[in-house]
Amino acid sequence: MSFFGFGQSVEVEILLNDAESRKRAEHKTEDGKKEKYFLFYDGETVSGKVSLALKNPNKRLEHQGIKIEFIGQIELYYDRGNHHEFVSLVKDLARPGEISQSQAFDFEFTHVEKPYESYTGQNVKLRYFLRATISRRLNDVVKEMDIVVHTLSTYPELNSSIKMEVGIEDCLHIEFEYNKSKYHLKDVIVGKIYFLLVRIKIKHMEIDIIKRETTGTGPNVYHENDTIAKYEIMDGAPVRGESIPIRLFLAGYELTPTMRDINKKFSVRYYLNLVLIDEEERRYFKQQEVVLWRKGDIVRKSMSHQAAIASQRFEGTTSLGEMRTPSQLSDNNSRQ
Repeated sequence: MSFFGFGQSVEVEILLNDAESRKRAEHKTEDGKKEKYFLFYDGETVSGKVSLALKNPNKRLEHQGIKIEFIGQIELYYDRGNHHEFVSLVKDLARPGEISQSQAFDFEFTHVEKPYESYTGQNVKLRYFLRATISRRLNDVVKEMDIVVHTLSTYPELNSSIKMEVGIEDCLHIEFEYNKSKYHLKDVIVGKIYFLLVRIKIKHMEIDIIKRETTGTGPNVYHENDTIAKYEIMDGAPVRGESIPIRLFLAGYELTPTMRDINKKFSVRYYLNLVLIDEEERRYFKQQEVVLWRKGDIVRKSMSHQAAIASQRFEGTTSLGEMRTPSQLSDNNSRQ
């Protein structure tokens, strides 16, 4: 980069030491496209070199210092330009002076804490990146490289099923059950719907996976619901005593782990929405929150403490609420 065509031009590149062996992961960008980035986990060291290639061999590059930063930040789209940094590490690579030839500077950020998962949503973005800066009097030269962070979790074997009896008084009474309340991202939801009383003409039943993104605090809270999947479990009228099985594979959908109160800026939660539609196109539905988590092939020691905290945070009773309809409804003898 040069100013008005005068001075030295330099090309900056950030290279990771383990680029050839490090796994890459697909991640959605802000414009909805999918790109592959180097994948890291909490506690892993980030190391490499910053390469400077001078374009004019006969000219020197004057600078006020060269540095590299490792940054984790959250950006709320309604508050553009105001970045909330939760990780900020800096390494000075060179003191002010001159560079007369192309060269590279080594860097290492040891056992870097990366507490949250990378996320790009409807109203918020959480990203990690390396930023190399050559400070100059008139115009800094800046190069950034994004990475993706996945958070791995472990949960205790105790993973209670979800059982409920819900309905509309004297019209519909159903019992539904999901085999677990916490699922990893490649898991299978297994369950069943049992009809105890059917006095309305139901023509269709489905289960939706709904992602609810909550951003902001206080009066500036925004909720964004996104239907990730629609899974048909019945087409036609059920009869009393009929049992409908459920088997929903999560691996085929774009899901993230459940995120709760991330840096006091946003949350991402998932719900299973049981939907019944009658012949008059009235919709009856019942939502149930489930916890999603990312399962690692190898449980890392650095993960164990965080996983214990996370599992405790997610423990608790299941809220039943009411099955919602266009008219007055009520639950019948709800139980877990």
